[in-house]
Amino acid sequence: MTRYSISLVNGDGIGPDLANSGRMLLDTITDYSGIKFDIVDVEAGDNALIKYSKALPDFSFDSIKKSDVCLKAPVGEHAADVILVLRRHFELYANIRPAKSYPNVKSLHPSVDLVVVRENTEDIYLGWEFPIGNDAVIGLRLTTAEASRKIAQYAFEEAMRRGDKKSVVCVHKSNVMRVGDTMFSGISKEIARKFPDVEFSESYVDACAMNLIRNPEKYDVLLTTNLFGDILSDEAAQVVGGLGLAPAGNIGKTFAIFEPVHGAAFDIANKNIANPSSMFLSIKMMLEWLASRNKNNEETKLIEVGTKIENTLVGLLRENLKTIDIGGNLHTDEFTKNFISKLIL
Repeated sequence: MTRYSISLVNGDGIGPDLANSGRMLLDTITDYSGIKFDIVDVEAGDNALIKYSKALPDFSFDSIKKSDVCLKAPVGEHAADVILVLRRHFELYANIRPAKSYPNVKSLHPSVDLVVVRENTEDIYLGWEFPIGNDAVIGLRLTTAEASRKIAQYAFEEAMRRGDKKSVVCVHKSNVMRVGDTMFSGISKEIARKFPDVEFSESYVDACAMNLIRNPEKYDVLLTTNLFGDILSDEAAQVVGGLGLAPAGNIGKTFAIFEPVHGAAFDIANKNIANPSSMFLSIKMMLEWLASRNKNNEETKLIEVGTKIENTLVGLLRENLKTIDIGGNLHTDEFTKNFISKLIL
């Protein structure tokens, strides 16, 4: 039987609470499903910076490198010194952020089921900013054909995996960024020709942001660049009830990091009111990725357990057992205990 090594970044703010909920779920899966995890705790973020003078200490980086996959709780003010470093090192070119309507959660439409497929290694997130004197800054934005082609390919493959709608909308701003975004758009069209079963269209980012409010249920896969994807995915999460339900995956060819979309939320830290659903759904995504990577006799089991995680969440929400952020009265630990007690493996 395969044992999967998981590096668990405990994070800052509400991070430790979510990491604890995630650990309880992983321990339950290990104990009752036949899938085995070895969890290695990793320090990274604001607290690590205080203790070790580095947000991502070398020993933490080494632990992540040795693991099969990383599960990351939210990190605080120095998140860029952690997640951006990891994305670049492991070439995690695809940031995958689903947004889905769930029962008894306030949503703009009851049948939203979309995913933002965001390029994850380029754009202004490279941090190429340079001061000009004391009152101006130049920021450089990088767009390459290679990264554009990789993320477009992933988006169309994701549309095929998802099933019914099979549509991709390429989101850009080529009427203003006429060189970089025109190239991104052109490569997306080129990849689209390889997938005749997938409906392809384009949208300027401002129009897409508007239509996410007006007709969110019409979207399937949104393919976009790093900055636009960061913004649109948070908007999409709010469309379906809030960031507490928003998972994400940072995916490369041989490694992946899964995490809640949201940040460390210091305003509610140590209050036991964070919603662990985003962490549970991130674990679901992690299991699906492990299944796709390993292609062994455990593939079906990994997918089955991932499906059971989401079904358990749906069951709790149908019973109106919810955390405070989405209109319920359960604290983090109470919701976690309810979740695990109802998870049948």
